[in-house]
Amino acid sequence: MKVVGSGSDTSSPTALGYRMPAEWEDHEATWIAWPHEPRDWPGKLAPIRWVYGEVVRHLVEGERVRILVNDVAAEARARAVLARVSVDAGQVDFFRVPTDRSWTRDTCPLFVRRARDGDVAITDWKFNGWAKYPNHLRDDAVPGRLAKQLRLRRFVPQVTPTGTGPRAKPRQMVLEGGSIDVDGAGTLLTTEECLLSPVQARNPGVSRREIERALGDHLGARNVLWLGQGIAGDDTHGHVDDLARFVGPRTVVIAQEANPSDVNYRPLAESRERLSSMANAAGERLDVVSLPMPAPVVFDGTRLPASYANFYIGNAAVLVPTFNDPADREALGILAALFPQRKVVGIHAVDLVWGLGTLHCMTQQQPA
Repeated sequence: MKVVGSGSDTSSPTALGYRMPAEWEDHEATWIAWPHEPRDWPGKLAPIRWVYGEVVRHLVEGERVRILVNDVAAEARARAVLARVSVDAGQVDFFRVPTDRSWTRDTCPLFVRRARDGDVAITDWKFNGWAKYPNHLRDDAVPGRLAKQLRLRRFVPQVTPTGTGPRAKPRQMVLEGGSIDVDGAGTLLTTEECLLSPVQARNPGVSRREIERALGDHLGARNVLWLGQGIAGDDTHGHVDDLARFVGPRTVVIAQEANPSDVNYRPLAESRERLSSMANAAGERLDVVSLPMPAPVVFDGTRLPASYANFYIGNAAVLVPTFNDPADREALGILAALFPQRKVVGIHAVDLVWGLGTLHCMTQQQPA
């Protein structure tokens, strides 16, 4: 394994021919981490394991699923659930890599691929617990550990704060996979709330231009599209994967709230207005498709980040969170029309979203 920083353009993944593929491009595998932290789903951890089993059951129809477990006992418990839901054990790989939580979208590596030879590498961004939770060190170590086990080249993105003088030292950039979405052809979606807000303590003192440079050097983003705020209830401070997602080279779906009195109404409308005037890296105007929002999901007095935009695109199926809501059918129909070659499957997520994330948050794709 070779570790490369971003000290010069010539050593960056993009300069070496790597890019982050779109989620709809072929996967070698999907990564998840078997749920184990009861504080993430107070009183609901047992049913959550069955949701994970259902997700794996659908994904193995088209690709391998690689599962992080804390130890041999956790692996045995996971195997027992998967056997009960009729998962083919030959399609599942277990990696004993301890985690703090199970949200692999944010803690697993962001994989990049080189076109000329298909080589896959890891970009290892700093994870700081969403600038919120102190117990994140095991999660932060996951990309480095997987790079060693998979024997993949590892790139460590660095940024330099502005206004700190000529001797300012670069540091590893904080980034979670849920805060970005890519079309695989040079365009990246993100939000100002997540990556630019000075109060979120992800990359204090780092400019928009420096962040865009790091995204370009490491993920192949030539064009960064900045939306505004995320949705209500999102404790990650505005992750874009609850808000807007690429579903094709020129097509973006965006959540829209129909109720003018809902707190999401104005921010979502403002983000759609921004998208309507944006273009991709090739200079083509975007086709913007609206996804409905479910009625607010509230548990124990807490507004939860329920959104159909948190779907996951697998090789054989698109998995969509559902919330026992009349809008479930509309959202599934919209996504089925956008993915005619894949099965679109609703996954009951009312319990899952109690952990403040759903299907996209719990998955991470490894390109073929």
